[in-house]
Amino acid sequence: MADENKNENEKEVTPGTPEFDHMAFRLKQAVNEENLRALDYDGNQLQKIQDNVYVMPAYIDKNFNLFFVVSPLIENDWIIAFSKATIENGNEITDLSEPIPTGEGLNQLGEHSPEDANKILKYFNTLVDAGRGEWKLVK
Repeated sequence: MADENKNENEKEVTPGTPEFDHMAFRLKQAVNEENLRALDYDGNQLQKIQDNVYVMPAYIDKNFNLFFVVSPLIENDWIIAFSKATIENGNEITDLSEPIPTGEGLNQLGEHSPEDANKILKYFNTLVDAGRGEWKLVK
């Protein structure tokens, strides 16, 4: 991802590559009532499911789904990651997987629906442009 704050020895990591699996999207501030709506995606809003854990649909079809999970996942950094949901009776979410790194989730979605993966990538780029977050390489 293009990033003005990039170190000279840091190379650009491209979506769709194995290296992109290790990218996380870090928010520059914790989620709170004041900034919650700024993270809306595709007409959906983050829903608090427990203290410091918010979820929102990212992509749903009958064979594959991803939900945004927003939480302080890496040290105290608030990360937008993904989770796969178990959906029963067509619309009841009964379980969420462990968080999936942002880049890995986008790469998985790209295998199912490149158009939707690009749409979500644009969402992240909008957050970067608004100064709300940044891409971070995680080991």
